[in-house]
Amino acid sequence: MSTPENRSQEKPLHDYLREHACSQPDKVAYLWYGRALSFRELNDLSDRFAAKLESLGVKKGDRVALFMQNCPQYVIAHFGIQKLGAIVSPCGPLFKRHELSYQLGDLGAEVIVAADNLYPIIEAAREKTALRHVFLTHYADFLPAQPTLDVPAEICTPKLPIPDTPDTLDFLASLETLDMTTQTTPRPVLSMDDIALMTYTSGTTGMPKGAMLSYRNAYFKTAAVSNCNGVDQDEVLLAIAPLNHIAGMLMGIDIAIYSGATTVLMYRFDPVSVLQAIERYHVSWWYSIAPMNVAVMQVAGADKFNLSSLRINPVTSFGITLTKSLADQWQQFCGNCLTFEAAYGLSETHTGDTFMPRDAIKWGSQGKPVPGVECRIINPDNGQEQPCGALGEIVLRSPGTFHGYWKMPDATAATLRDGWVHTGDMGKLDADGYLTFSGRFKEMIKVSGYSVFPEEVEAILIKHPAIQQVAVIGVPDATKGEVVKAVVVMKPNLADDLTAEDIMLWSREQMSAYKVPRAVEFRTSLPATGAGKLLRRLLKEA
Repeated sequence: MSTPENRSQEKPLHDYLREHACSQPDKVAYLWYGRALSFRELNDLSDRFAAKLESLGVKKGDRVALFMQNCPQYVIAHFGIQKLGAIVSPCGPLFKRHELSYQLGDLGAEVIVAADNLYPIIEAAREKTALRHVFLTHYADFLPAQPTLDVPAEICTPKLPIPDTPDTLDFLASLETLDMTTQTTPRPVLSMDDIALMTYTSGTTGMPKGAMLSYRNAYFKTAAVSNCNGVDQDEVLLAIAPLNHIAGMLMGIDIAIYSGATTVLMYRFDPVSVLQAIERYHVSWWYSIAPMNVAVMQVAGADKFNLSSLRINPVTSFGITLTKSLADQWQQFCGNCLTFEAAYGLSETHTGDTFMPRDAIKWGSQGKPVPGVECRIINPDNGQEQPCGALGEIVLRSPGTFHGYWKMPDATAATLRDGWVHTGDMGKLDADGYLTFSGRFKEMIKVSGYSVFPEEVEAILIKHPAIQQVAVIGVPDATKGEVVKAVVVMKPNLADDLTAEDIMLWSREQMSAYKVPRAVEFRTSLPATGAGKLLRRLLKEA
């Protein structure tokens, strides 16, 4: 058996896909509600997309945006883009016009691959972008005639007509009709340090920034996390976490292709479908979020499913903390499943900076740094290393360290110093080398695992015709971890005409649901420094 441990040669992950397409062409790479996509088919379709992009003038270094939920088309596009040497940039599938416009404009992206039902948002955002070509796809395009799992109703809708414009293409149809006898498969010369992925994150502060990640960053973290967790080609993985998030991408795309395992891919989390998938496909390895485990155990009749195949279940605590008690409950529920806190990581390091040793689980911690990752705890005021057990800022260095923020040298210099990523997160290392994450120095808000950047929400809220000033902060929430709160100063002549509910209703039409303020406070002024810089800290303290 070929295992990750004896494949030590550095190369882009799409080369592993090519290897599997040769060595095990008929093995199932992805299962999509019963539709099997083999390694050969995945490799062929991604080759075709690379060729199609090249025929449209896309070249190495160009940015191509992805705007869709989990689906096989996402994986095909991801590898097709990277095979060409272009750069994948995921956009949140919950984005509204302002959010999409900002990221596409910042990227200078000329091509986007999107779900057909999101096309109106693209059109609304397009004016301020450089888009030249739009590929649209329908989630049900890969669904089998007789699905083997419960399919979410929202992806069983009729396929929408593709707009009759020269720059709008049907994603799969354009690949199927491509004449590969006249169109060669692109094989550009690639360096492991070429940028392959640009995922948007807050960094330390400010509007979302494109974190530039290379083929080496992805390879290193994929190999390290696979090896530490013992993932090999005999596993059957369950992928539910959003592929557009760095953790979902690592677990649902990178590790799946590196290991050569079969992956059961889901559009979104549904507790009944999880039970069905584990039983039917003998899922052995699942990366989940703690509330998912709780929801699955609460399904009526869940005890009738055979879940004994599930052996390993790394879990991320969001909203609900994974405690030893909850892990024991899950293990008893499944029969033979080892459950533990997954890892600590961030976009700037291609995530997966730590792992939990299976034979030495330490509850309340995020585990030990994976081999090759250096982790220090420093005093953020003077940069001095903190003693064992003392709280400070987590700083990291490894071959997974990003190359900086796209077009933002000042932000890069503030976060990336002498090869070390200054995370803005608080934590401590104990005598055994286990890292415990304790919170964030930075002002980013985590809502059910989603990153919300205060400046981004503020930039949208200030467009409201009645709002004069606004500040956004995070406030604790029992189920979501945090939720967004807006502190608003109204324009004098409109102060009496608007309620908090009015602002929240307006926000639901303007931004992703998780960014919408759950509370609105009206004030006559906002705290600021003498230079006019907003002091969110004082709002949080209040």
